[in-house]
Amino acid sequence: MTTSELLSRSLQWQLLLALLKLMVFYSGPAQAANGKACSVRGPTSYILVFTGHWSPRAFPKQYPMYRPPAHWSKLIAMTHNRQYHLWREGELASPGVRSFAERGVTVDLGREGREARKRRTVGAMYRTAGILTGTGHSTTELLMQPRNPQLSMMVKVVPSPDWFVGVDSVNLCEGDRWRQEVTFDLHPFDAGTDSGFTFSSPNYPTSPPENITQITSQNPSHPANSFYYPRVSELPPLATVRIMRQSRIPARQTPLSNHILPYSVPQYFSETPLDCEVSLWSSWGMCLGSCASGTVRHRTRYILLRPANSGSPCPELEEQAQCSLHMCLSQQ
Repeated sequence: MTTSELLSRSLQWQLLLALLKLMVFYSGPAQAANGKACSVRGPTSYILVFTGHWSPRAFPKQYPMYRPPAHWSKLIAMTHNRQYHLWREGELASPGVRSFAERGVTVDLGREGREARKRRTVGAMYRTAGILTGTGHSTTELLMQPRNPQLSMMVKVVPSPDWFVGVDSVNLCEGDRWRQEVTFDLHPFDAGTDSGFTFSSPNYPTSPPENITQITSQNPSHPANSFYYPRVSELPPLATVRIMRQSRIPARQTPLSNHILPYSVPQYFSETPLDCEVSLWSSWGMCLGSCASGTVRHRTRYILLRPANSGSPCPELEEQAQCSLHMCLSQQ
């Protein structure tokens, strides 16, 4: 055998070995959150319950009452392996996440999910119906496979510039068993694609786009921000999601659920105090008449935001001061 034939044979073996490694990498068992392989035997079924807690009691600042009122978009959930992320804090939003976070449109997300499914990184996509108010429940059934044991989901906050709640890559597999139940409190995230501060801000694209970040009671630290509550260290949950394993797999499942359940206010949620906000003082008015008669001048301010839930009351809206001699203007 010549030297060139030996080199060719060696190259073929190297390519074959690399191909085998790729096949093992993508078809092997999924890794659990603790680093152990997901070795459960067979699929399982879960019930996912999304609950919105967006109320004037918990979030009184700029609460949207109409055009449109506070409500939730449809929920989008995907089962996948560790090679896929629907969204991730600290990273840029995909085009699908952007269109969903800004407009609630799922077309691009569905396209991205189908492409990921071709690469065998996504198992299935599920969605629930939207909730027409800020508080309420919606549910759907999930079929989890050992090769795709992770779950990610998103729900758009409506109205908002590009805000959403969700979970990223929750692993429902623990070694050789499925987890029985998990519950998460959900807080708002900014997709980094629109620069609005308030629920009803006009569309103002962020250029260049920024990474996905969590919105907190003090971040963004701007008084105009609809979630800015400087008196509290942490926002109450805007929503929760509860994922419960079923005792058996239903004979028939659907990727779309329209189950809307009645809502009851959780007992452990406290009211969020909202302090009064007032404008800057106006300029001082003129002094008219003789200063000897005790003439005063006035300035005013107005209420920007009324207090709620035992927040600090509004200060005085009018102030007066004695005029000095050089300030006085004699009346004609």
